Amino acid sequence: MGRLLGDEHSNSPQALLERSRRPGRSMGSFARALEDFFTLHGLALPTDQAERLAVGRRRRRIDAVPEPLQQAVIAFDAFRMRAQQRARRAGTRPRSNHTLETALTILRDLALFLISQRNKNDWALVDVHDVEAFLATLPKARKRRLVVLGQFFRFARAQHIVLIDPTRNMTSKSSKGFRGRTLTLDQQRCLFRRWTTNEEVHPHEAVVGMLALLHGASSSEARMLQVNDVDQQAQTVRLGKRPHPVPLDPASWTVLQRCLDHRQAWRTDNPHVVVTKGTKAGRSPASTAYLSHVLDDCGFPPRMIRSTRLVDMVNTMDPKLVAAAFGMDPQATLIYLADHVDEGRLPAP
Repeated sequence: MGRLLGDEHSNSPQALLERSRRPGRSMGSFARALEDFFTLHGLALPTDQAERLAVGRRRRRIDAVPEPLQQAVIAFDAFRMRAQQRARRAGTRPRSNHTLETALTILRDLALFLISQRNKNDWALVDVHDVEAFLATLPKARKRRLVVLGQFFRFARAQHIVLIDPTRNMTSKSSKGFRGRTLTLDQQRCLFRRWTTNEEVHPHEAVVGMLALLHGASSSEARMLQVNDVDQQAQTVRLGKRPHPVPLDPASWTVLQRCLDHRQAWRTDNPHVVVTKGTKAGRSPASTAYLSHVLDDCGFPPRMIRSTRLVDMVNTMDPKLVAAAFGMDPQATLIYLADHVDEGRLPAP
């Protein structure tokens, strides 16, 4: 800071923030701390670091597309970016950068597959058999991939890049029922004892695990949970978009207090409950990658633990009540009822 204040350039907060940024994919911890401080006090506007990183990620995916097929992917990306900007100006829901990058990843993989496996270097030569062969390489991702490919080939046909859309009559061929894995009752008991009795378990693992196991909290809800969302008197927390505070049982409350004590030792102004070494100097939440690996030591992924709770609640309660309590769309809970009939509700023979 002293070096920046002592040079010949402007000392306004916005100028200091721009000059503090390091070149490359990371702006540096110092620049992040300055950005958090200046934006919190209304002294400067946020940087465009996130957009710069998104541009770099899209560029790397496009560069990996073989040359004969690359121009169509570049045009499709530009088309989607214009649509994103229009949605932002109109105040509607624009596609996220992650969605745009996922689409480019799928097109990159298809282009590499066409060149290496089908010996085709022109989009106009692609037929339904090529698309089916590509989708067969990852059957579980068929639905997501087919949606992206349908969007791309409709665009390509409108731009006269192809004459026929090979995905026009293709379907995902997948049921909407829940197909994920769940925990057995013994596994749930083992995890409960691990997070409530083992003091060697990291507080972040314990709080994320308990919120998922008993309250069906997603990693995003745990990641965005802030200290102000915790009601010490009522012993409740506000999770994500849930319309009402979530009351915590004594075991969950004890684990949460242990996590808050861990956070207090950092001496941080970060408002979030889960604070890491990389976020203690700022105000941003822990990274998505950190939350995705925080339960690695227990041996079960967060989604599997959360799905176990949702399956149990939906099949023992009214799915509409579960959707209302979790702030979910009613259709989202119905997938957990697929192919399930409660034997206790069947008429006696």
